[in-house]
Amino acid sequence: MPKAYVFTRYGGPETEALVDLDRPRPGPGQLLVAVRAAGVNPVDWKIRGGLRRPGETGERAFPSVLGSEVSGVVEEIGEDVTGFAVGDAVFGNALSGGYAEYAVLSAGLAAPKPAALSFTDAATLPVAAATAYDGVRQLDLPAGATLVVVGAGGGVGVAAVQIARAFGLKAVGVASEAKKDLVESFGAAHVASGPGWTERVRASAPDGIGGVYDLVGGEVFTEAAQLVEDRTKLITAGVSPDEAARLGAARVERARTAAVLRAVADLVVSGDLDPHVTRTYPLEEAGEALRAVEDGHARGKIVIEVAA
Repeated sequence: MPKAYVFTRYGGPETEALVDLDRPRPGPGQLLVAVRAAGVNPVDWKIRGGLRRPGETGERAFPSVLGSEVSGVVEEIGEDVTGFAVGDAVFGNALSGGYAEYAVLSAGLAAPKPAALSFTDAATLPVAAATAYDGVRQLDLPAGATLVVVGAGGGVGVAAVQIARAFGLKAVGVASEAKKDLVESFGAAHVASGPGWTERVRASAPDGIGGVYDLVGGEVFTEAAQLVEDRTKLITAGVSPDEAARLGAARVERARTAAVLRAVADLVVSGDLDPHVTRTYPLEEAGEALRAVEDGHARGKIVIEVAA
């Protein structure tokens, strides 16, 4: 039977296990994919802890497969699917969990993998890179404007500063001093996080700040609001919609379309976006991969490579 890395109840790492599961079947509008690689994201351990995605209702069935994004090869096609064939290389968001030998994807939220894009890199795009892309597009800043990315050292932040540069923007990345070289390697000006960071941001952007993309939340988000007079140019992935609205800001509006997946893939192929995969793990070590992200020690993206 196919293997999958699951959590058996809400809680911590003690709920995780590598198990044998029946191969999933694709329903109408869905694809079954033989997984080649699965991206690892903070949302994975948050869901294990009980987080519900926006719009999610009902009780989760256990065991539940971990993971939100995959790349792989189409193995089976559900009813009413067009534009895909068995054997196609694809990537997208996993409906049935991604840390597994097989995953189900919505055909409408999957995209063909370009030949020049590796399965490993493709598996990093549907969550972090797509979130970064959606946010930069949402701000809709004119070329030459300065975008401040707060939390620029994480997966979304690293992608956001690169996408901003690809769109002709100047990027300022707020991150820890330890991630200075990382932020600057992607063409952004680095500003150290910590007390007084807003003053340092202003000093680094003498021509003014066009927009702020917050990925931290909490008090940092409140401080970030001081950087823009027009609060429509402040977006966040770090607080609730109500908390964002309190300051006149907005949550990042996720498009969740195949068009966005194709766009970020094209940016990788063109050399404008480096997914920055820093380490890979086999499926048998999925727990270690998730710990690297959950412990906050990862620099760049972590990927589980399921098959060659």
